[in-house]
Amino acid sequence: MPLFFLDDLSLNTKIISAIAVVIGSVLLARYLLRDIREGLSALELGLLNLKDGEYSTTLSYQNDDELGKLCSLYNSTALNLREEKHWLYQRELLLDKITQSSPEVLFLVNDQQQVIFSNIAARRFFNSSKGLDGNRISSLLKSAPKGVEVAIEEKREGLFSITFDDDEPQTWHMSTGYFSLNNQGHTLFILKQMTRELSRQEVAVWKKVIRVISHELNNSLGPISSMLHSGQILSENIKEARLARVFSTIDERIQHLSDFVQGYGKFAKLPEPKVQANDWGQIIAMLKSQWQFVDLSEPGQIVYADPVQLEQLLINLLKNAHESGSLAADVCIKLEQRQNESCISVMDKGKGISEAVMANALIPFYSTKPSGSGLGLALCREIADAHHGHIGLFNRDEGGLTVRVVLPFQ
Repeated sequence: MPLFFLDDLSLNTKIISAIAVVIGSVLLARYLLRDIREGLSALELGLLNLKDGEYSTTLSYQNDDELGKLCSLYNSTALNLREEKHWLYQRELLLDKITQSSPEVLFLVNDQQQVIFSNIAARRFFNSSKGLDGNRISSLLKSAPKGVEVAIEEKREGLFSITFDDDEPQTWHMSTGYFSLNNQGHTLFILKQMTRELSRQEVAVWKKVIRVISHELNNSLGPISSMLHSGQILSENIKEARLARVFSTIDERIQHLSDFVQGYGKFAKLPEPKVQANDWGQIIAMLKSQWQFVDLSEPGQIVYADPVQLEQLLINLLKNAHESGSLAADVCIKLEQRQNESCISVMDKGKGISEAVMANALIPFYSTKPSGSGLGLALCREIADAHHGHIGLFNRDEGGLTVRVVLPFQ
């Protein structure tokens, strides 16, 4: 403006000079503010990255001014967010690994009754070859085991029974939890197989009872046997046939009780199985040296089990099959290889068993035979459980009984 008040300059010169001063001032201002402009641009870019969830970008503006301090604060904040994101990502991976590898059936359902999360055990439980996410729970229940539909629809917490195909009923436990996620209600279902645990506790109680009975009987049999021996010595000079028969009967009953105690002691102290691969043909050859039966198995198969315990299990089952009233030619054994397990079936054509007997057949001390000890099938179940397998009894449609033992691959 002062240029226009100078009389020595022409108007054109004044205008050109004013324009030159303005341009120079603008250029000088841009030069002096270039660092601030670059810093603000970097801050804008960094904030856009934070908005997109990207925390790996840092700002290079390092000047010792207020803007530099602001950029330094941004860099430290981005570093903290990046570390927290990595920590949360690792925890999410760990949680997913735990839930996916858990043997418990776990799935999450929203308030539209759609599954939004499930683990591998849930897919197997609902017999699905792919993920359950997005499916409605009502459609999944159509392929679920018998008995689970009512429990899930009623969200019934606690124990309930279900049946897989033709297998024996199993006891399961269900727990539920309700929470809000993204302002939407969700229900978490957790199903746990309790049959093995209940059986383990039941067997543990029976073992304790057997140990107490065995201890008391052994404490009594020892003195009785000693007194019997002393009585026989004292009566050597007495020629009385009836007395000899009395001593003989007492000795026989002592031996019977001793065998009885040893048999139950074997059940109560079953050792940990030493699992190994066993040639099925060799097992069959050994069994045929003691029992008559028909082998329906494919040749060249392998079964993983403790050979001694497997032999004892099969001998007990064959003995029961022959005592069922079935002909020897109708007693059969069959080994089938499934996906991750071996299934051994021992079949006869006897009278079969009633539902009441079937429910108690695997319990120690329970026997329908007048001279039975109730140990055979109980020992078979204990051997199967020790191998992390299971045993089941099924009446055959054509008459007779099938005892099925399932042993997992080791």
